[in-house]
Amino acid sequence: MKKLIILISILIFPLNVFAYSDHILLGGNTIGIEVSSDGILIVGFYKINGKYNKSDLKIGDYIKKINNKDVYTLNDLTNEIEKYTKDKVVSVTYKRNNKEYTTNLNLVYDNDIYKTGLFVKDGIIGIGTLTYVDPKTKIYGALGHEIVESNSNSIVEIKDGSIFKNEILSIDKSYINHAGSKNAKYYYNKVFGNILKNTSYGIFGIYNSDINDMKLIEVGSIDDIKIGKSYIYTVLTKDKVEEFEINIVSINENLNTKNIVFEIVDEKLLDITGGIIQGMSGSPIIQNNKIVGVVTHVIVDNPKMGYGLFIESMLEEGEK
Repeated sequence: MKKLIILISILIFPLNVFAYSDHILLGGNTIGIEVSSDGILIVGFYKINGKYNKSDLKIGDYIKKINNKDVYTLNDLTNEIEKYTKDKVVSVTYKRNNKEYTTNLNLVYDNDIYKTGLFVKDGIIGIGTLTYVDPKTKIYGALGHEIVESNSNSIVEIKDGSIFKNEILSIDKSYINHAGSKNAKYYYNKVFGNILKNTSYGIFGIYNSDINDMKLIEVGSIDDIKIGKSYIYTVLTKDKVEEFEINIVSINENLNTKNIVFEIVDEKLLDITGGIIQGMSGSPIIQNNKIVGVVTHVIVDNPKMGYGLFIESMLEEGEK
């Protein structure tokens, strides 16, 4: 009797299958950014009666609980601490490097109030640039880099957040060893979307606003990027998106970020901004009618120069 041998083929798929569209909606729009941190972030310490209040807490720690009660805002923190001023000590549960610890914090009486000696924040507000919106999933990407708290120099672990309308009122110019900035008016009630992730590739969420006026553009691969003329899209006045010429001078596929080095050659942009400025992060980079990258950082000792991230890397991060 002949044996029937059946060969079963097994289809093997990669673990990460990215489904972003090959054409996305071009950004360049200025946006307001507001995030609430996942806990109360310690950003510094101050002296009480000429001395620092000793504890195990460090800059960059997130306070999660006071005497085992969850705290989410500065009001929560203050209210819980005030309950225990008679004890002159509170139990603090905090997070450091994704691990939770508990310590005691002494309350010091000074000028008729009890003080902790801690500078803290429960959120951050700023401006940036929207890079893209995927027309199928409504996933958006912005900034091209993480939101970092300046005092602690640590990435902000977000609980929630939103992007919303703003208008650029004025520009502080960049010069050597100084990064300028966009100064904006915020419209908190005109929300464009939420913020779900804060990563080294940008911030991401779902775009809930109207997309009818946004331009569809082809996504360029890493192989499409060439040394030479390109353009960035950004806002310098109110909410008007404009195109400005840049020159890509080098490309590095071996880095996770800062893949593109470029220089601004557009005289109008240089005259107004002096180079790359804060708030320009997230501006899309266009070459040969394809979106190929996103502005991420200024080179501070030569603000006419900047870094960019591959758009494919940003899109992949948005899909994770």
